[in-house]
Formats: sequence, structure tokens, C-alpha cells
Amino acid sequence: MATATQTPRGVTLSHQTTFPRHPLTLWHLLSLDAPTIAALWTWFIASANHLHLPAVSIVAMFLAVWMLYAADRLLDARNIDASSTGDLEARHYFHNWHRSAFLTGILAASITLAILLPHLDPQAIHLYLILGGLLFGYFILIHATSSAHRLPKEIAVGLFFAAATFIPTVARRPDLRIALFPLAVLFATACSLNCLFIYTWEHSSLAPSDPPVHPATQLALHKLPLLTTTLIFLSAAFSILDRQISWSIPCAITASTLLLLLLHHRRHHTARLTLRSLADLALITPLLLLPLLPR
Repeated sequence: MATATQTPRGVTLSHQTTFPRHPLTLWHLLSLDAPTIAALWTWFIASANHLHLPAVSIVAMFLAVWMLYAADRLLDARNIDASSTGDLEARHYFHNWHRSAFLTGILAASITLAILLPHLDPQAIHLYLILGGLLFGYFILIHATSSAHRLPKEIAVGLFFAAATFIPTVARRPDLRIALFPLAVLFATACSLNCLFIYTWEHSSLAPSDPPVHPATQLALHKLPLLTTTLIFLSAAFSILDRQISWSIPCAITASTLLLLLLHHRRHHTARLTLRSLADLALITPLLLLPLLPR
């Protein structure tokens, strides 16, 4: 079966190209991977700290993240008919070919999210507004300018993603902010490593049409095994030594990072689209710890 990932970089795909119908790849192509991970970790972080978030908070997180990722991929694909398409992947072509459906979905999600907002914690909304303002400014930088001084996308995604998942917990338990800050940094690092691994898999051989790599991204890619190993040891140490926090959060971070490293070692034996989907699947490790969470 023909897929976008089997096409050489820089070659424009036709509308006849078909994608695998495997649930894992569809989970990625439909932009359901990131919102699933965000919703899961939002619930997991709260549960690990003896908080029971209302379902509306989880649903709102899922919708907001799905809208952001779908919109980002549509924006990336807006110049898909241009001569230079070397930086586009299967997800971009999929979103472009189903643009009307995704735009309709974003509109429906926006209306639903607006209905849910009055039912969210006011302090959480306040923190999300601050985060949303920063994210909006970053969106403008990456899609409307070519600023060389912007924060690399791989690092920014980790910071924003981690902040969003910790906000519902710290909004309800401000006393946990200091204790949870190191864990938020560890999770942000894991999310950034996820993006960096995906980048290096998708850009194993840079084409002339590819955009220049940010110096910070270049450095991180060069030190990727070292960064990953360091995160594994740090998060494992937190899960064992720090008794003031829930051990399950750093334990899940350790497991996810180990899985990413394992995928990296198996990258030459796995189809690129499948590898991309598995990278996000590696972040569902909180599910493995469900029986051990406090009731």
C-alpha cells in the first residue's frame, strides 16, 4: 500500500496516494495522539496527588490540544503546492487533503470548548489565559515570521505541553507548586525529547529544500543519547529518593523515556509513519501505573 512516508523527500504527492488504515497510524494522522496524551497526563498528575478532576477538565484539555495540533498542521501545509515541500510529512498531506473536515472539526471543538469554559476552575482558566497568550505569540513567530531568535519548536512544545498538563493540579493545590516544579521540568524534557527523536527520524538525511536547523536543536540532536540517559537517571532518582512527591509521576517519565530510547535503537527496522505513531504511544505509560494510584 502506498504511503506518503515511502515517497522521497521533496516529491509532491498526488491525491491518489493512500494511507495505512491501521488504528495506530490513524490515531496520529487524525491529530488524536497529542490530545490523548495531554488528557491522560492531566488526569494522571492530579490523581497521583490525590485530586479527582471533573470530567469537564479532561474533555476541555483534549479539545484544546486537538484544535492546536490540527491548526498547526493545517498552517504547516498551507503552501503544500509550492515547489519546496521537503519539510512536510504524511500528517501534513493528510490534513491538507481533508482540510474542510478538519476546519469543521475545529469550529465544532471551539463551540464545545466555549460551552465548557464556565464549568472549569477559575484559577485554572486564569493560568491557561497566560499560557495561551504566550502560545499565541509563539504561533505568530513560527508561522508569520522567520525570526532566528525564536525558541526552537521542539523545546517550546515540551514547555507548553508540560505546563498545560500541570495547571489543573497546581490551580487546585497551590501548595504543590514548588514540589511539582521539578517534575514539570522532567516531563517537559521528556516531551521535548519526543519531538527531537521524531525530528531526527524524519530528517535522517536533510534535503536542500529543508529549512535550516536551529542551533539549539542541532546541539540537542548531537547530544540526544546523553540527554536521554540523563533524564532516565534523574527521573528514576526522583521516583526512588524523593518521598515528598508522588513517585508514580517520575516513574512514568522514566518508562516513557526508556521506550523512546528503545524505539530509537529500532528505528531502522520500523516504517517511519509507524515509528512516528509509536513515539507518542510511548507517552501513555501512566496507564501501566493505574493499579498503583491512590484511590
